[in-house]
Order: sequence, then C-alpha cells, then structure tokens
Amino acid sequence: MQVSVDQAAIANVHELVKARRPGFALSGTFYTSPAIFDHDIKAFWNKNWIWVGHVSQIPEPGNFFRFDYASESIVVVRDRQGKIHAHLNVCRHRGSRICLEASGKTSVLSCPYHAWTYDLDGSLRTDRQMDGQFDRADYSLFSASLKVFQGLIFVCLSDQPPEIEPALQRLAPLTRPFGIEDLKVVRTASFPVPANWKLALENYLECYHCAPAHKEYSRSHSLKDPASMTDHLLSTLADNSRQAGLPADVLNETGPDAENLGSDIYYRRYPLYPGYKTGSRSGEPVAPLLGDITRYDGGATDVMIGPLNSFLAYADHIVGYRFIPRTLQETDIQVVWMVRGDAVEDRDYSIEELTWLWDVTSRDDERIIRYNQEGVNSTAFKPGPLSNMEWGIETFYHGYLRRITG
Repeated sequence: MQVSVDQAAIANVHELVKARRPGFALSGTFYTSPAIFDHDIKAFWNKNWIWVGHVSQIPEPGNFFRFDYASESIVVVRDRQGKIHAHLNVCRHRGSRICLEASGKTSVLSCPYHAWTYDLDGSLRTDRQMDGQFDRADYSLFSASLKVFQGLIFVCLSDQPPEIEPALQRLAPLTRPFGIEDLKVVRTASFPVPANWKLALENYLECYHCAPAHKEYSRSHSLKDPASMTDHLLSTLADNSRQAGLPADVLNETGPDAENLGSDIYYRRYPLYPGYKTGSRSGEPVAPLLGDITRYDGGATDVMIGPLNSFLAYADHIVGYRFIPRTLQETDIQVVWMVRGDAVEDRDYSIEELTWLWDVTSRDDERIIRYNQEGVNSTAFKPGPLSNMEWGIETFYHGYLRRITG
C-alpha cells in the first residue's frame, strides 16, 4: 500500500519525538525536512492563535490589511457596521488571490481574475455571468477565527482554535495599564533570514546568547545575566513599578502547566540596569508614557500570548515580534513598534531613536540565526544539551511536539 507524504511525515515525526533526549535540542531533521515544514504549518501554525495586527491599522469601514505566512493569506477588514472580519484570501470560484495589496481601503473585495465580488463581511455579492447556477449564500469567503484582546488582533485558521479566553482574562489586569488598545503602529520592519522558523523563534525564547551576541542590548537589559538581578535591583524595580502603576507580578502559564495546548500566557517585568528608563540608545525616554503609567520605573515586560506571539513592553513603547515562515528555510523576523495613539512623530518621538535598539538587535539575530541554520544543515550536527537560560525553548518544545504529534 502506498503511504501518503503527510502520513509518512507524521510517522517520522513520532519516531523523532520518541528518540529526542529531554533537555536537548531537536534533531536537524526538524529544520531540514520539507515534509515536516508542511506538517508544521498544518498542525501548528494553522491551529494556533497568530497576532496579525492592531485595531489602529483599520480605523474606518473599508480599511484592510493582509497577513501572509507560508502558503496562507488572510485579509483583515472592518465592515460598514464597524465589525472586524478575517477572510482567507482565496476566491470561491477558482481559488485566485483576491486582495493583492498589503493594506488600503475598499468598498468591496473583488477578484482580479473573473471579477467575482464580495462584500466586506465576506458574502458573495456578484458572480459575473453565472446566471443563477448556484446559491450565492453557499459561496461566501472562507473565514478565520478572530479575537481582539486590548486592541491586538489574533486569528486562527482552525475550526477549533485553542481556548485562550480564560488565560486572557487573567492577563488583562497586568497589561491594562499600558493602554494597548489606544496604541498605534508606527513602524513594521522585516529581517529575512535563511533559516527555519523554529530556529528564529527559539533564538527569541532564550537570552543565553544575549551577552556574546547583543552588545547594545546587554548594556541595558539585566535579562542577559540573571546573576545581575540582585535582590536590591529586583526590590527597587518592584517599588518603582507600584508607584508607576505597573504590576510587578509574574504570570507563567506555559509548558506542561498550561491549562490548554496553545493557550500559553506569560508576563514578567524585569529590571533594566541603572541609568536606563527605557529600551533606547541613551536610556532616556523615546516616546510619551503609555496608558495609565505615571512615571518611568526602569523596567521592561516580556509578554507572550500563545506560543507564536511575543511582546516587549517598556513604559513608553511596545515592541511586537513575529517569526513568519515563508518556506522551509526562509523566515521573516518581523518587528512592530507601537506608541501612544495621540503621539506625534518628530514632536513626541523620533522613528530613528524609537527603533534603534531593536533594529540593531534584530540585525544581530539575522546573522546568528543564519549561522545556526548553516551548522544544523551539516551532517555532523547532533543536538546538544540546553542550558538553564534556555528554559523557554524547552517550554516551546513541549507544546510544539504535542501539537504536531496530535
């Protein structure tokens, strides 16, 4: 009997998972196999919540933007009643892409191939010269599950997405002081790297590499050296954060203790080194204080919502990180900077100063991840042991391996 590629890939994944040593990196096949990459998209990306944007990007009816990963394309649009929709960018006639622009404003979604036209809510409006051969109600655009949390827009292609709402309710009081719903996106940058998406994500999930690889980041962020987080530094941050109106709590619902696969939630505020008020070149503010924050506390907050969506929140701006798979060994490291919605460029913030730190850090990441993939491609590669500072990778493996093995 002939075995399909999907079945063979799944069987291979099960064998690889059985063979993996706990506390060690994954084998090279996870980063070099086309079949496993295809399975990653179907079994992991399509079945998890993905942060695609912010409500400020579609403020008016007809505003839309597109989000693509691997072979998937999603159109996020606000309809005439103000409701936000997420449609698969696939015409119901013969499958053409409908939306070709990255963002814009439109009254309808019209296929450029045969001019089938859809309302903003996805319903089929006109089917040129089809003469009533079918019921239009049966040919609306395919929709993705959509969730908005404090202005952040998430989508999931699965009919049964992870139940993340209870975890978001626990996270909400911690993130509310940042006023995320009132932010705006001021820059999005992509750093293409010739590597598998997992290597890019794993790199973000650990700071073991920060001291040797990120000199600029390491001047200001104590995360690069846990030993430097002295009791005095931590207690000072806790006092300052309370006075600033920021929670100093830790919320860690990831890995084996997560209540639902794919609903991982993480929040932790940690200290910057003395002299740094925010993540900037000089340590001085780069934008107005966010939300209800009353002062600079000298801290930074790591936030994770689901396994694919990471944010770094300072007192005056938030940086979002995505690691978007394009092909087996092509990934976009995508960085999104957000500030207060009423902040004015060149008066309240400078794009150059706002983006400096995470621009230079992401360029470092592109370099080291590229070298990592080149080594993993070698027949000599064998997985080595993870350090204590790479606990985030082990947490990711837990959810990832469970999901791809069903």
